[in-house]
Amino acid sequence: MTDTILVINAGSSSIKCALYHLADATRLAPVAHGEIEGIGAAPHLLVLGADHDVRAERYWPVGESHTHEDLLEPLLTAIERALAGATLRAVGHRVVHGGERHFGPALVTPALVEELAALTPLAPLHQPHNLAAIRAIAALRPGLPQVACFDTAFHHGIAPVARRLALPRRFAEEGVRRYGFHGLSYEFIARRLAECAPALAGGKVIAAHLGNGASLCAMAAGHSVDTTMGFTALDGLMMGTRTGSLDPGVVLYLMQHYGLDAAAIEDLLYHRSGLLGVSGISADMRALLESRDPRAREAVDLFVFRAAREIGALAASLGGLDGVVFTAGIGEHAPDIRAAIAARLAWLGAVLDPAENARPTTGARQISTQASRLALWVIPTDEEAMIAEHTCALTTKEST
Repeated sequence: MTDTILVINAGSSSIKCALYHLADATRLAPVAHGEIEGIGAAPHLLVLGADHDVRAERYWPVGESHTHEDLLEPLLTAIERALAGATLRAVGHRVVHGGERHFGPALVTPALVEELAALTPLAPLHQPHNLAAIRAIAALRPGLPQVACFDTAFHHGIAPVARRLALPRRFAEEGVRRYGFHGLSYEFIARRLAECAPALAGGKVIAAHLGNGASLCAMAAGHSVDTTMGFTALDGLMMGTRTGSLDPGVVLYLMQHYGLDAAAIEDLLYHRSGLLGVSGISADMRALLESRDPRAREAVDLFVFRAAREIGALAASLGGLDGVVFTAGIGEHAPDIRAAIAARLAWLGAVLDPAENARPTTGARQISTQASRLALWVIPTDEEAMIAEHTCALTTKEST
């Protein structure tokens, strides 16, 4: 009987999942994928098979209150129907923060969940939902092995100088340092690039994970050297609703002159800033690119400026730059944003191929010309595949 791995990626307003058959000793084959979106508003469940056939679909009425735990039961039921007689071996989860101790996939235990819950202040948008899914699976399917895969793990090996913050030493000794995030995405991109362009993958590359959450990762020979996100996922690039890097004096000013407390500051920086805050229109890049409102243009221009500026900074961390890889929602599907960033990288020798850049993204491809000194690529990311691989490897090891 075929073993399968279920992957769950629980976010603030959605739960994504993917199901993989263990085709042989080394290869996982995707069987189905699904999502519940609109949590907190009007949840919609959709599960598709490998051929994009609809396996399950359900809508919940607007206004009904449902937690992530409530919605996991119907999602699990739909996924189990897609198993077609196969055995569910384990569930792998994306967990945003692993702290200082966890830099590899870990089998879930009650003690681990408690330890990861203590890291919630470092990832308030994500960690609670990641752990809620783990707890819900434990209650719904007791005895089913679960594996936590950490977004911080890929950056664990960065040099001390790249992870230090200029604070008194006692804070560093208590874990206040730069961690970096989106590691599962960057790990996948590093492996995929090694398949597509091995010479480039062995050099100095910046991967640009541009989505509602956005960051950059400087990689040398496929290993993280530096990254834009730091102590929390609030740092670095401008994002959908997050500020990115911000002068800490601004926070002090907001507290002192507007009377904002910690909760109000957190809400402002995480939920009301970024593309949404600057435009006053939307956090969705698609809506901003379609808008004729000058505020939308200003938000887009600032997003591009910040991305290009940080690419320049990470090129300094690498001591040179051979290529840039665009990935995630904006990176994969917004050619205008790629073109605008590439234009700002002309000083590094970037020459974009307009025709290649304009094509819809269905797979990995180079979008720079042969004359370009800087290789530009688009590579779709697949965090779920990375989690499935880690989950399969760890559970196989545990069972032998």
